[in-house]
Amino acid sequence: MGKEIERKFLLNKAKWEEIAKPVGEHFRQGYILTEPGKTIRVRTTETKGWLTIKGISVGASRLEYEYEIPLAEATELLDNFSISELKKIRYKITYAGKVWEIDEFLGDNLGLMVAEIELLSEDEYFETPEWIGMEVTADKKYYNSNLTINPFKDWV
Repeated sequence: MGKEIERKFLLNKAKWEEIAKPVGEHFRQGYILTEPGKTIRVRTTETKGWLTIKGISVGASRLEYEYEIPLAEATELLDNFSISELKKIRYKITYAGKVWEIDEFLGDNLGLMVAEIELLSEDEYFETPEWIGMEVTADKKYYNSNLTINPFKDWV
């Protein structure tokens, strides 16, 4: 059984701007299904594609099944079956032995940046870098699937 345990945080943008960052990877991400209990997502980078099925979140955990698929097929699925999409740049930074994925959203979500860390258990200890801000794990408006429906630009 696939299980994802992930916590999400906003960034302290001033501190984030001060650090050296790796080159980011561009993502195109679309949803074939978005329901409260499940999502089906297709994602592409410049070289790869994935199909992901996620279950309902309980705390920081949820079922997740992710499969790499040919890029051409992923693009075709996005072009023909996606009901909503977003684009983002992802940066991966290792800090204190853990990989942080920082998403800089584009388009209608421009200005929003969210950091995620995957854990082995919900109570696993981890150190937070100084560029990490408020935790938003439980706030559903920060779910990528919800950002395609209620984008950051409309939050004012």
